[in-house]
Order: sequence, then C-alpha cells, then structure tokens
Amino acid sequence: MLDKLKTALGCLLLAVATATSAAPGSHALTLYGEPPKYPADFQHFDYVNPDAPKGGTLRLSAFGSFDSLNGFISRGTAADQLGLIYDTLTAHALDEPFTEYGLIAERIEQAEDNTWVRFHLRPEARFHDGHPVTAADVVFTFNTLIEQGAPFYKAYYGDVKEVVADDERSVTFHFLHGRNRELPLVLGQLPVLPEHYWEGRDFNRNGLEPPLGSGPYRIGQVRAGRSMTFERVADYWAADLPVRRGFYNFDRITVDYYRDLGVALEAFKAGQFDFNEEYSAKNWSTGYDSPALTAGRIIKEEIPNLNTRGMQGFVFNLRKPYFQDVRVRQAISLLFDFEWANSRLFHGAYERSSSFFGNSELGAEGLPGEDELALLEPLREQLSPAVFGPAYVPPQTDGSGNIRDQRRQAYALLQEAGWRIENDQLVNAEGQPLSFEFLLIQADFERVLLPFKRNLASLGIDMQLRRVDTSQYVNRLRSRDFDMVVTSFAQSNSPGNEQREYWHSSSADNPGSRNLMGLQDPAVDQLVEGLIQADSRAELISHTRALDRVLRAGHYLVPNYHTSVYRVAYWDKFAHPEQAPKYDLGLYTWWATDQAGEPAPILLPEPEQED
Repeated sequence: MLDKLKTALGCLLLAVATATSAAPGSHALTLYGEPPKYPADFQHFDYVNPDAPKGGTLRLSAFGSFDSLNGFISRGTAADQLGLIYDTLTAHALDEPFTEYGLIAERIEQAEDNTWVRFHLRPEARFHDGHPVTAADVVFTFNTLIEQGAPFYKAYYGDVKEVVADDERSVTFHFLHGRNRELPLVLGQLPVLPEHYWEGRDFNRNGLEPPLGSGPYRIGQVRAGRSMTFERVADYWAADLPVRRGFYNFDRITVDYYRDLGVALEAFKAGQFDFNEEYSAKNWSTGYDSPALTAGRIIKEEIPNLNTRGMQGFVFNLRKPYFQDVRVRQAISLLFDFEWANSRLFHGAYERSSSFFGNSELGAEGLPGEDELALLEPLREQLSPAVFGPAYVPPQTDGSGNIRDQRRQAYALLQEAGWRIENDQLVNAEGQPLSFEFLLIQADFERVLLPFKRNLASLGIDMQLRRVDTSQYVNRLRSRDFDMVVTSFAQSNSPGNEQREYWHSSSADNPGSRNLMGLQDPAVDQLVEGLIQADSRAELISHTRALDRVLRAGHYLVPNYHTSVYRVAYWDKFAHPEQAPKYDLGLYTWWATDQAGEPAPILLPEPEQED
C-alpha cells in the first residue's frame, strides 16, 4: 500500500513538474483569437527565400538631414532606418492583416478577459554587447518611453495600467480595462532597450553616439547629417529563428542624405546608390531615361501594393481662426483640380482619394448602413447632417483646367460663411483677407501647388508657398507653427490605437503627435474609442466606416491621390523572392547577387547639407 502511495505521489509530482516546465501561452497573437496562418513549428514565412545568400551592400538614400540617433524622442531629427538595430518582443507577419509572432518573446500568454498579456522571453536573446535581454529591460523600455519619449507613446500605450517583471524572463502588462483588443499586439511591437546601457546617460539627448541594440544590424560609420552605415551583426542571436530566416541578407546598408530629390535621382542614375522607391509620377514616366536603363542595368518594377491606401492631403491647421469654419475648408478643397493635375502633371498615374480607409472594406460607401447608423444616431446632434447622407466624394472636373462650376460652389460657400470679394481680395466682415501659408520641404511639390494657388487666387484667396529645410520643418510641425501642410495618414487593414494619435482630442495639443490638424471633436473621440475597443472584425468595420464618414464630412484636409503599386528602381545587382509579401514591399527579404558587378559611379558634388 505504501509503495502504491509513493508511486502515485511520484506520478503526481512528475505531472506537476511537467506542467510547470511546459512553456505556457502561444507562439503568436491574433486580433480576435483566430488561428494564425503559421503554426508553432513553422520554419519561415512564405514570402522569404530561406536560403538567400548573405553578403554585399545595399546603398539607400534619404531626404533632408539628421542630427540624432535617438528616434524615440521629440528633440532633433532622427536618422532613417534606426529600427534595424533593435529587436521587438514580436515580429509582424507581412502577409496577414495583423498577426504577431514571437521574436524576443518565445511564448505569449493573454488573459481571457484581455486585462493583461504576459511575454516569456527567450533565454538566448542578447544585446550586441552580450548582455541578455531581460524582463527588467522591457519594464525599463516601457516606462522610459512613457515618461521621456515622444508624446506618441503615452497616447499609444494609454490603456496600460502598469508593467511588472515577474521574473528574469517573464514580464506582464496589466491593462486599465479589457476593451482594447489590439493592445497585446501593439505591445508586442515594443522595441526593447538595454537598461544597463542607458544607466547614467541622458535619454533626452539627441546626440550621434551609436546606441546599443539587439537587432540584426549595428551602427557603423556616421557622418553627421550626411550618411550612415549599418553593419550586419555576424553572431546575431535571432538569425535562425523562423521569423528572421531569409531576412536581413546584406552585410552593410548605407544611407546617404540629399536635400534635393532631383539631385538624388541623378545620383541614383549615376550609381551613387542602388535602390529608389519613386513617389513622383513624372519621374517614373521619364526621369529614369538613361544609358543604364537602356542597357538593362537599371530595372524598373511595379510591385502590387495591397495595403489600405490611407489618405494623403493638404491638411488645414484648425487652430487658425479662418480654418475653423467647415464651409471655408470645403470651398478651398473644391479649388484643387485633380483631374487636370493627373493629366498634365502625373501622366495619368493616380486615382483621386476620397476615403481615409480606401482600397479596403473599411471605407464608407453610399448611404450609411444599419450598423453605422446604430453608432451615428446617438451622436446626431453633434454631427453635420452630411454625415447621414452619401459618403463625401470630391467632385470630378473635365480635366480642361476650367473649374467654373467648382468655383461657383466654392464662392457660394464662402459667402454663406461671411466672406466677400473686395478689390480682388476675399475678405471677411472685418475686412481681413483670407491669406495663409503652405509649408513644405520638397521643391518638386511646388509644381503641384502652383495650379492650386492660381485657382485660389481666382477667388481672391492668397496662398503663399514657404519652403524650409528639414530641421526647421520638423520644428515648425512640432510647435504647430503652420497654416497648411501636405502629409499622409497611413492605415493598416486592422486600424486601432494609432487612430488616437491621428484624430483624438487627447493628441491635439501634444507636440509631435500626428494630429496635425488639431482636431478636437467629442463625436470623433467616441468613434475612435469604439474602434479601438471593437470585439469583432464586423464591429471594427462598422466603426471605421462611421469614422470615415465623419472625417470626410468635416473637410479637415484637401484629399490628394494614390497609386496601387510600389514603384521601385534598382541596379541589376539584387534579387528578391518570387512571392512578395501581401502588405509590404519587403525590401529586407532581398539579397545581393553575383550577376553584375558594382556599377561604376560617376562622381558628383557632395549633396547640399545644412549649416
């Protein structure tokens, strides 16, 4: 009997030990608990070449300049590509709308009521100096970003109550409530900083000392404001993980800075750098003509872009009194003749944007459905009647440049708002002219704005173009010292916490937030919070469509245009997987080939730099 009791007790202890040693949680996180595409034993993502050779150099370009290697603060102008030196708790799958797979975190636990998420860290995770990545580093990172980082972080992680290191390799984030379904995935994207490195250093300093990271690259040579080199970490701890296999194949990545995009294009054609993503339809049509293109040494390729298109537009600063009337904003919007610009300037390459969530099921169309009305009706007294009609779509012109109908509509709106034309100037009841400044940094964009300026002048509206250097531009945006700028609001197929940063009242006065327009609207706030707290894909779609209607009816920007492809040009020294990732360009899945040598560069003057 005693032997049987000992045997049973031994089995019980073994079962407890086995349960204790088994890694809890899952290898991946999805938004609504649906199964991830890749199982726990997957070897690599479908859109990579797991046998891609390592080696070679990728030379890139960047616009403007930089004076900081700390991209987490609002001071200074941070260098491009700094994410290459950091690893995150999880890795985002580029062929799923929103799924995160463990990177630094080996396994992830999540409360059934979504009030906490726990990350179990890999014991092999290391910073570049050999120190292990610990739970204390995660706690330090989160608290530092909240307390000293850019305002973005405080808003983005606003529903986190606290973060606790359970032990050396386990960390738990506790939430204020369980309604933010996206929050566990968002926290998985947290880059982990080394506490031991930052001890005794000023986190708010925007200097050029290369910081310590744990990612696939470390910073090499830095030429202040001019160029940067990233060197592949030969003993990178995560190189053989499924989420990293086939990525980061270049031994070196260099980034040269140019203050003029025209000079940058000529430098590319002369072989000064290797890869260029083109945003100008004119350049894409004719700008690459060269002997190298004719000889096939430069390759132009259009890669499908299946992402939600988001919105690019001329943004009104609502802090300015003359932009606070929606009729004024709508009138100004009517005077942008996209069809003429597309025909004469863009070689017919673009489509007009109307939705903030275009190219997806998230955008509003036609009249609101019952699900949208259920969200909008309680807010009816706070909303424009236009919200309950067909979703706003900018009117089309015939492309001739004659916008008589739009001009007539615009002037009627302006008169209704109390403006009149006097001595060829549009003035209000106090005789003050409608005059504002358009702030920009790209010289090429002036050709888009000059026809718009002429159309505004036809109604007595004075728009002055003011081009400044990169550092001044960044500082003026942060201090909200502008009237109008052009910017983009990128969207994913699973929008969430970033919507607070775009439209919510809590971000309107935060320096450095993406709420450039200064939007403060309780109805918008409620829709944003509902979107973030959506419990299903269907509920998320209803909230984004309702939010889309309200934003479009508010005329907070002049909608611009978009294309559904990535336009890339590169020298014939690279290859990429046959299958591109569905929701990304996937540049870091590319690799260098031996099919062609280095193009012989033509020496050009150093790019113009800031004083």
